[in-house]
Amino acid sequence: MGGMISAGTTHLALTPLDVLKVNMQVNPVKYNSIPSGFSTLLREHGHSYLWRAWSGKLLGYGVQGGCRFGLYEYFKTLYSNVLPNNNRTSIYFLRYSQIWSFHMGLFRLWCRNLPFSMVMFSTFEQLVEFIYQNIIEKRKQDCSKAQQLGVTCLAGYTAGALGTLISDPADVVVSSHYNNKAKNVLQAVRNIGFVGLFTRSLPVRITIVGPVS
Repeated sequence: MGGMISAGTTHLALTPLDVLKVNMQVNPVKYNSIPSGFSTLLREHGHSYLWRAWSGKLLGYGVQGGCRFGLYEYFKTLYSNVLPNNNRTSIYFLRYSQIWSFHMGLFRLWCRNLPFSMVMFSTFEQLVEFIYQNIIEKRKQDCSKAQQLGVTCLAGYTAGALGTLISDPADVVVSSHYNNKAKNVLQAVRNIGFVGLFTRSLPVRITIVGPVS
């Protein structure tokens, strides 16, 4: 329930950024930065346009968050009992492969979300351990609540940024296809170009990933 509420409400609150992100991916010349992109959207479409499909984000990401975080500890415990401690990264990747096997979305969305989740959560676990051991040099239980929250936020944002970088090509292709800018994936890749796959709308996606991570 906590995962459902947190995922649904954060994605709802970030709907304007998500709308801008899609427009930046589809028309990067017209929407070439976050400030100018918002200005153009407001001038041409009005405030209501920024909240397009808000109900879908609230319900869709709410269900997704409930499943993802609800199964998080289950698969972590399951694979921890099977694999030794020195294979923790394998545990995190196996766990999210299993979680996303329940995801009934389209193939293109699955190709985007699976790499993002696997990279983000496996990196997050490693970063948390690294920060406690090498930066704070304290055990988690010896840190204050504020310190623990700071570690979680820093590791989450960093891991989310890495997951965003890895999944950006698929996200750009999905937006291009759904907005009828390409008939298939290969045409979308040719139209966007190699550099564009990894850079188009990347700043706004990294901005979005902080609160939702």
